[in-house]
Amino acid sequence: MPLASSILQGCSSIHYAKAASINGMLHVAKKEFAKGLSAEEKQRKFILLNVDFSEFPICLYRTGTDKYAAALLECTHMGCELNVGGGIYTCPCHGAEFSVEGEVLEGPAEENLRTFKVEVDNEKIYIQIS
Repeated sequence: MPLASSILQGCSSIHYAKAASINGMLHVAKKEFAKGLSAEEKQRKFILLNVDFSEFPICLYRTGTDKYAAALLECTHMGCELNVGGGIYTCPCHGAEFSVEGEVLEGPAEENLRTFKVEVDNEKIYIQIS
């Protein structure tokens, strides 16, 4: 039952955000993490970004106040798209698990995920993709 609740938690909060690609950087508005219209509304833990260079999305995960981690959701074992939920990435094909920072937690994957440098300012999050 705990596994089911973490999967359901992940599914209920999936949000595909809009990002502008400018000079090798994705520009994402911080407001994409807001679940409601007001600043007092609860914040999402993560958002997904579709990118031109891959069939897999990038997950931008909020790890703290103004701290984010970005990883491509492609399993390094056999190339399956990862699921997000319960504070980890999980491969539905063979069960590999990764931290939100992209590190292997459980095999069969042996290589960490492709990750991206993230910077922030007052209004935007910048992900270096090139």
